[in-house]
Amino acid sequence: MKKYVCETCGYVYDPAEGDPDGGIAPGTAFEDLPDDWVCPLCGVGKEDFTPQAE
Repeated sequence: MKKYVCETCGYVYDPAEGDPDGGIAPGTAFEDLPDDWVCPLCGVGKEDFTPQAE
């Protein structure tokens, strides 16, 4: 599964880790995150994330 990077603050969403503090279980693909999920560091929405370069 692909990692995604927040364009605002640089936070990397890693599907292998999920977002435990946000209630997102490990193994959750970025595409499967709820539409109202926000960056845990700066609070921007999913639309401000881009796939991480390989």
